Amino acid sequence: MTKYIFVTGGVVSGIGKGIASASLGRLLRNRGYTVAPVKLDPYINVDAGTMNPFQHGEVFVTDDGTESDLDLGHYERFLDVSCSSGSSVTTGKVYRSVIEAERRGDYLGATVQVIPHVTNEIKRLIIDAGVQQEADVVLAEIGGTVGDIESLPFMEAIRQLRKDLGKENTLFVHVTLIPTVGPWHEIKTKPTQHSVIKLREIGISPDMLVCRTEVPLPDDVREKLSMFCDVPEQAIVESMNAETIYEVPLVYEKSGIGEFVVERLELEARPSNLGEWELLVERLKRPQYACTVAVVGKYTSNGDAYKSIAEALVHAGIPNDCKVNIKWIESSEFEEAADPVSLLEGADGVVVAPGFGGRGIEGKIRALRHVRESGIPFFGICLGLQMAVIEYARNVCGLEGADSEEFSSESPYPVIHIMPEQLGIDAKGGTMRLGSYPCNITAGSLAAELYGSTRIDERHRHRYEVNNDFRELLIENGLVVSGVSPDYRLVEMVELPSHPFFVATQAHPEFKSRPNRPHPLFQGLVKAALKRKAKLLA
Repeated sequence: MTKYIFVTGGVVSGIGKGIASASLGRLLRNRGYTVAPVKLDPYINVDAGTMNPFQHGEVFVTDDGTESDLDLGHYERFLDVSCSSGSSVTTGKVYRSVIEAERRGDYLGATVQVIPHVTNEIKRLIIDAGVQQEADVVLAEIGGTVGDIESLPFMEAIRQLRKDLGKENTLFVHVTLIPTVGPWHEIKTKPTQHSVIKLREIGISPDMLVCRTEVPLPDDVREKLSMFCDVPEQAIVESMNAETIYEVPLVYEKSGIGEFVVERLELEARPSNLGEWELLVERLKRPQYACTVAVVGKYTSNGDAYKSIAEALVHAGIPNDCKVNIKWIESSEFEEAADPVSLLEGADGVVVAPGFGGRGIEGKIRALRHVRESGIPFFGICLGLQMAVIEYARNVCGLEGADSEEFSSESPYPVIHIMPEQLGIDAKGGTMRLGSYPCNITAGSLAAELYGSTRIDERHRHRYEVNNDFRELLIENGLVVSGVSPDYRLVEMVELPSHPFFVATQAHPEFKSRPNRPHPLFQGLVKAALKRKAKLLA
């Protein structure tokens, strides 16, 4: 029978439930179990697609085109799985389904209520996630903090699932904060006690506590938590900040949590295969080399807005035995600075990141010209490709005023235009070109060399594309179109053979990078950055 782990959070938001959940899943994956991750988000949005990245952070896109919370990125990277629409459950998605069922008459005239109709729909979606992925274990994280009004239907649903499935098939994990206060940094358990009390008020008693703490937990603190929260001492996890988030599963395993979860859920005892994970963590903690990559973006003031790009750069450092230091630069700074070039000082490579809207665009174009002319290794992602094409059209092809239709309807040379199938679409949510699409790569190109293939699949999230009316002109002036859609209609990748490393893609390759399988385009960028650094130091 499929087992179910439910992860809740207490005391404060942003406590790290996503990393905790992904790390627990990694422990089970190391033992050969199939894990289906699910994020239960209490917000009323149907998905994360229309959310402001300054507030919400990155929108993570799955193969099937689901726009989701960034925690699905953690799940994919830690578990090395591909999530889907079933991995993301929101209040909006649940209520939309319930209302549609009511309109069809599925409830036979009954008064539709939170209990049982909304909670039944939540339970159905959780169960379906396990069935669709043929999972041994479903790992479901409930967003928000215990006590939030909006999360109550989800809490009630998982309470009911324990009753439906049995205690031996369900595990409640509560991630909580253990603060220190005063001049002597006294450890306080009271916030956690109250958080657990709040859980009990809605009928949930945690089986395990993951305690986020800045100091080790003494035995007497563990005993106190065990007594007041009614949790076995061996199920109290000390979770301090690690040098790298990928070390967290190893910390959990060392504390015996893997064995506890297996035993508690009555799973078959299997050896934990940690070899590959230990090796990559060792590389991350003790690299031989270092380089700096500047990420130029529109939302860099929120550290989560480009989370997958940051992690993909970290992954790329592993095969290069390199620590990748990221220098975040807001694209608008290039427009404001008296000397824009100085902003890239010390950067061994540059990533121009995705985004929407006209703010900071001219800054990105100024940065790109310097990067192209000075030979700094460059990698453009989505909007980054579009900016590279605009810059090249203006400064190499002589198309003064070249621009994107997204930013200017008056441009004489709209080298970037809206995709024809996007014309007339007014709704914003879930209407872009979303999900995984194939791409044919030109043999002998840098992209083909990096991928080791001339046929790839990457995830997308965009409405605008390179205008084919200008494609031949760009090619005649030296820009290589190295990747196209199978029907040759869409430009997917461009590069400059005359440049040490100049590659841009309309896709979002960062979503498919894993610590144990770094993405080849990011690997290539870091390798080129190290080569440039060594040359400058020689």
